[in-house]
Order: sequence, then C-alpha cells, then structure tokens
Amino acid sequence: MSFGEPNNPYGQPQGQQPGYGQPQGQPGYGYPQQAPQGVPQQGYGYPAAPPVSPYGGGYPGAVMEMPGGVKSARVMLWIMGALNLIGGIAAIGLSFTLTNELEKQGPLSGDEETFANLGQGIMIGAGVISLIFAILGMVLAAKFKSGGNGVRIGAIIWASFAVLFSLFSLPLGVVSMALGVMIIVFTAKSDGSAWFNRNKQQY
Repeated sequence: MSFGEPNNPYGQPQGQQPGYGQPQGQPGYGYPQQAPQGVPQQGYGYPAAPPVSPYGGGYPGAVMEMPGGVKSARVMLWIMGALNLIGGIAAIGLSFTLTNELEKQGPLSGDEETFANLGQGIMIGAGVISLIFAILGMVLAAKFKSGGNGVRIGAIIWASFAVLFSLFSLPLGVVSMALGVMIIVFTAKSDGSAWFNRNKQQY
C-alpha cells in the first residue's frame, strides 16, 4: 500500500510532503503568517499614510488650495486698495488746484487765506492717509497666499476701518462699506481661519 496513491484513505494527504507533520495551509517556520482576508495589509518598514485633510493637505508638502471666500476677500482688498490710491492722489491734486484757482481770483484777505490754507491742509492730510491706507491694503492682499494668522487679523482690522470711514461718506461710501463687511466675513469664517493657520497645522 503506497502513501502516494491519491485514492488511499490511509495515505498522506495531497499537497503535503511526508515528514513535515503540519496541517495543510499553515506557513512553515521562518515565514510571516498571512493576514486574514478583508484586513488591509501593510508592508514591512513602511509607516501608515497620514489622514487626508479636507483642504488638500494630509501629506507633507501637499499644496492647500485657497478657499473661494478667501480669494474673494483678496480681490476686494485689491479693489479697495486701488480705489483708495486713486482717491488719495485725487485729493492731493484737487487741493493744489483749488489753491491755484483762488490765487488767480486775486489776493486773499487774512481770514480767507487762513481758511484756504486750512482746507488745503485737510485735503492733503486726507489724501496722504488714503494713500497709506491703500498701500497697507495692497500689502495685505499680496500676503494672502503665504501669510499667516497675522495677515488675517490685519485684514479684518483694515476692513473694519474701511467700514468706519465709509460711514462718513454715505451714500457714496455704501460700496466701500459692503466690500469691507464681506472681507470681514470671508476672512473670519472657519475655512479662512484654516487657510491662514495651515502652516501651524502641518507641524
């Protein structure tokens, strides 16, 4: 009676070499056991993948996309900065134009000259403030792509002053007021906070 015959009920089971004495399907000594089916296997020596961020992060070096609201706030900052720049230049130019027109009409009395100089000084001061405000807004807009939470706070403060100043120029300032409010809302939202704090979240 041979153990090699396939129909022999007392013979060695098929698929197992005689002499080893271990059940079929079990791994031999020195080999790692195979994980059950349905359980994800992880390669030896490789760390688990980090969780994927809802804003495009998850892996070191992954580029996070700027949220739509933050993009809109950045565009509004550029627009308001350009408007303030034009307004500042116009105010300074208008102050000198009015002074020249008054001088062409003839010599001014003491009180008239005082009021003319005061008006010119106020317009020049307002123009300079508008220019500084415009440059600051443009710098903040330029830093939206790489800036941190300080840029976000600066944009909110800048927009708050823009809304305050627009109250003194109603109804012409209604556009500036609306843009300023939207800048505050978009930068203060949760996705805006996540964008400006993304560098802290990666470490």
